[in-house]
Amino acid sequence: MGTEDRQRLAPLFDGLVAHVERGRYPFHIPGHKGGRGADPAFRAWIGERAFWLDLINIAPLDDLHAPRGIIRDAERLAAEAFGAEHAFFSVQGTSTAIMAMVLAAVGPGEKIIVPRNVHKSVLSAIILAGAVPIFIYPEMDQAFGIAHGISPDAVERALEAHPDARAVFVVHPTYYGVALDLPAIVATCHRRGVPVLVDEAHGAHFSFHPKLPPSAMESGADAAATSVHKLGGSLTQSSLLLHQGRRIAPERLRVTLSLLMTTSTSYLLLASLDTARRQLAVAGEARLQAAIERAETVRRAVRTIPGLRTLEADDLPPGTLGLDPLKLTVHVAGLGLSGADVEEWMRAEGGIEVELSDLYNVLFLFSLADGDDAVRRLKDALRRLSEAHRQNGARKPKPILLPEMPALALSPRDAFYAETERVPLEEAADRIMAEFILVYPPGIPVVMPGEILTQDNIDYIRANLAEGLPVLGPEDATLRTVRVIKERTPLR
Repeated sequence: MGTEDRQRLAPLFDGLVAHVERGRYPFHIPGHKGGRGADPAFRAWIGERAFWLDLINIAPLDDLHAPRGIIRDAERLAAEAFGAEHAFFSVQGTSTAIMAMVLAAVGPGEKIIVPRNVHKSVLSAIILAGAVPIFIYPEMDQAFGIAHGISPDAVERALEAHPDARAVFVVHPTYYGVALDLPAIVATCHRRGVPVLVDEAHGAHFSFHPKLPPSAMESGADAAATSVHKLGGSLTQSSLLLHQGRRIAPERLRVTLSLLMTTSTSYLLLASLDTARRQLAVAGEARLQAAIERAETVRRAVRTIPGLRTLEADDLPPGTLGLDPLKLTVHVAGLGLSGADVEEWMRAEGGIEVELSDLYNVLFLFSLADGDDAVRRLKDALRRLSEAHRQNGARKPKPILLPEMPALALSPRDAFYAETERVPLEEAADRIMAEFILVYPPGIPVVMPGEILTQDNIDYIRANLAEGLPVLGPEDATLRTVRVIKERTPLR
């Protein structure tokens, strides 16, 4: 059977359906037993068939932690479709897959080179591993007020300064759709025998259209965590951990993923991964082409709307390969508004929910799902937004405020477990943090355990709070107080 014919199969989904159709009565969990024990209103809303597929790892259905049957077959098809040697299914999102990669690559006291604008899950894994992060600070965009990626030259300099680094971790693409020159970064690392781990949460579709940036596997990366649910069509919380080569043993990845993964596996999520892979492999290029064209239609329209500006490839720094065309970042400061203001207006007046808002921008995400009506709706809403707020542009725009990249004074693990005290946020400047503070989305910490909180950081946190943006992390959800370590201990 050829590749095209194989990719039309969905062994996991078909296996679940065949099991249900056999009609065996379940004297096992889940207790709703095919929906019979579920709340009637909930069952009526989502449909009985969803409950029929909510199964567990009984013998006929294989086991995600040691797959030998339909899950193994589905993972092999996923590896083939995504250009990997191995694919491991995750039912706990890309965060767990990211943590598994880090734990497989580094251990206590070992160095891992990471961009400072990584997701919280990377830093959480570094804490669990007891590893030492070597931060590369990303290019900061003074016009849009966001962080971009890291360049091959920056990676080269970090490796020269830390030849004992055990791994390099990169984000490709960024939340805003900026693609790194990942092939060059991989080549730089592999010349030194250093594996490359990739947070590819927003790039699940890259493998399936020639106009998109190269995927992590195409670029030669050793492992990548890919959120199929974000732009690939599977259910929320379903992701892939992809692998190739021998710089990291695939068996080690399976073990670390199993260490972190629930034993109560969701077969609904697994089936959605299997069928989303099939759709991408069989029809992905054609459907992505339509999505790219629709996104470009809106992008062209935004360029003509007063007070709005779109992030373009020409705005990117050297060392990047371009933008994901399905991500549309619209800069709204020209209307005298914050991104949070626009998110609220879009919800109330435009009937639209945005992917992300920050102090200066809103991000719209296109996918296989969007039709011409979605294009018309978004274009109309953006025009009405401009008409309603154009006069605000006469006000002097707020200066772009970027978070200061804090200095690491203590290893994240030592800070997390150190003796701590709680102090008012306003009095925490120049103290070493013992907890995360982040804005989610995108989930990049403003400050993390072990870093010195500066007054500029406090001002940035306050600015986000004032706009109503979701600032998360501390035990004190009000952020009136934060936890800092009592003693100032140098980084070991």
